This record gives sequence, C-alpha cells and structure tokens, in this order.
Amino acid sequence: MTYFLGLTLLAYLLGSIPFGLVVSRLLGGPDPRVLGSGNLGTANLYRVLGLKAAILTFLGDTLKGTLPVLLAGFWLAPLGAWREGAVAVVGGAAVLGHVFPVYLKFKGGKGVATAFGVVAALAPWAAVNLALVYVLALAQTRIFSLSALICAWLLPLAMGLFSDSKAYLLLAGFLSGLVLVCHRENLERLFKGEEPRI
Repeated sequence: MTYFLGLTLLAYLLGSIPFGLVVSRLLGGPDPRVLGSGNLGTANLYRVLGLKAAILTFLGDTLKGTLPVLLAGFWLAPLGAWREGAVAVVGGAAVLGHVFPVYLKFKGGKGVATAFGVVAALAPWAAVNLALVYVLALAQTRIFSLSALICAWLLPLAMGLFSDSKAYLLLAGFLSGLVLVCHRENLERLFKGEEPRI
C-alpha cells in the first residue's frame, strides 16, 4: 500500500511538470500561456515556437504518463489481482497532474499527450492505432483539436480491442471523458467553424 500511495503521488507530481513552459524557456521563447491558445500543449508550442518545441513538448508530456505506469507495473506486482486497478489509478494520477498541475495553481493542459503516454505503457498496440488515427485525421483536417477529439472518442474502443483488463478499460473511459471536457471550448469553435487550422 505504501508503494501504491507513493507512486500515485509521484505520478501526479511528474504529471504536473509543465514541459511546454520548460521547453519554451530552454529555447529562449516567450511564455506560451500568453500567446496563441494560451495552452502549454504540443499544438500551441508548435504555433508559438515551431516544430522543434512541439516535438520536445510532446515527448516530455508523453513520458510523464509512461514512466509512472511502467514503474507501477513493476513495483506493484505483489498486489496480485489488485495490481491492474492500482496501475490504472497511477496512470490516471499522471494525467490529472497534467490537467491540474500543482506547480501552476492547477491550471494545466488538456491531457492528450500524457494520456497517450499512459495508454502506450498499458496497451502499446492501442497507442499505435490511435497515433495512426491522429496522423490521418490531422492530414485530412489540419486541425489539432479535432484530431485529438477523434482519438479521445476512440480511446475506450482501442483499449477494449487490445487489452482484456477491465481496470484499464475503465481508465480509458475516464481519460476519454477528461480529454473531451478539457476540449469543450475547442468543440464550440469547431461547431462555429472558427477553430484554427495548421
């Protein structure tokens, strides 16, 4: 239980690291929170600082979802039948840290890359298929948010197809709902035809 609580806290704190802000400062750029969409995610870093910043931000945000889940899978093995549920909680904590970061007064990103990192650790083939869907959707629509929303809608289906864990499926449903809620303003702009394209 001590390992579980410690890993959950660690996942939240790692998830709270604002890699978009870190990358921007390392590259000598402006604060992304005052430019573009004001978000610290990959899409806004691409708009504000370009492809290099976007890639670095995506990698950082993804890894802070993947690493805690991999650690939990290893350290929580003694939990037996409870292991998958505990690992799912750790994964959820990482994404919640990204969305509600303690370091930024609980005002964070939209959870897409970090959720992807969690899924990649739990069900790699689900992550691969979602990544392909994202790339195809982005190529067709040239809208970051719409591509992310499509993947969020498909996340529970992908997890169900490539994992037989009920705990992971419940986590996928939670992450899907969280990402959709975080994109509510994007949805409004999409319906109005005002969402920016690449």
